[in-house]
Amino acid sequence: MRNTLETRLGLFFALALVAAFIILEMIGSRSFFKAGFPVKARFTNVQELKKGDPVKMAGVDIGRVEDVELGDNRVVVTLKINKDAKVKTDSKASIRFTGLLGQNFVAVDFGTPGAPVVTAGSEIETVEQADLNTLMTKIEAVASGVEGLTKNFSGENFSNLLGPFTDFLRENSPRLAAILGNMQVISGQIAKGEGTVGKLIMDEQLYTAALTTVTNLNSTATDLQKLLGDAEGLVADAKLTLGSARETMAGVQQGQGTIGKLLKDETLYRETTTAMVNLREILQKINQGQGSVGKLVNDQSFFDNAKLTLQKVEKATEGLEDQGPLSVLGMAVNSLF
Repeated sequence: MRNTLETRLGLFFALALVAAFIILEMIGSRSFFKAGFPVKARFTNVQELKKGDPVKMAGVDIGRVEDVELGDNRVVVTLKINKDAKVKTDSKASIRFTGLLGQNFVAVDFGTPGAPVVTAGSEIETVEQADLNTLMTKIEAVASGVEGLTKNFSGENFSNLLGPFTDFLRENSPRLAAILGNMQVISGQIAKGEGTVGKLIMDEQLYTAALTTVTNLNSTATDLQKLLGDAEGLVADAKLTLGSARETMAGVQQGQGTIGKLLKDETLYRETTTAMVNLREILQKINQGQGSVGKLVNDQSFFDNAKLTLQKVEKATEGLEDQGPLSVLGMAVNSLF
């Protein structure tokens, strides 16, 4: 009987261990039995994070919170990371929660590809998330504002707001009906192409003429732009010409070039003056009949002799023309021999 009781007790404890293992597996606490290494993270506020909460990467469990303690005005959280998890040195941890009333957990991002993997005792950077209480306070403030807005639109306030508008509609209903009738008539005329507006909308020729006008305006604008460009070029050329003229005038004032020397060189001025005086004296001598040129110009007898010589040459040439080529050749031979 004792063996039977011991056997039952052994079976009971075995079933209890199996049930405990199944429960731990269902709630995700099997990672307590996995090998891992500690990694530290420092937070300003852990938002009720506690020991045993999961550590996830992209929604996949990679460890558990091993310890939460205060230190250096920060909360030091020790994370137990599974050995098969690849947490990078530049990965960042943040505290998040699953829903408004869900469990808190530590979320770790992937980090940069190619970065080294953290080792035991390393510390990773953290990112602070908004506090749930702060979010709830803001939501409560928004709800209060919406509630106040809905109170302003209560039945009495709404009737006070729409009362003047309904009175206006009641008093001016005939006028409004006439306006709507006139608008209906006008819209019908426009749809039929009647009136100025209707022709503007429905007349194809007017559309073509307007399109042609716009095209011509575009061409004119293009030509004006070209003219403006040419005018700018002319202005630039004029500026260059004026600049060159200024430089030339500056050179002339400094005695550079032929004109500058004529204006500034005293020696050239004196030589020119002397040459003009000599020329004047020569002309005076010619007028007075002095020298060879003066005699040629003023001597009447020389003119008469020259005239007589030319007459004799003319008669000789006429005689040669009458005698013919052979007679002229014979006379030339006789004169030689």
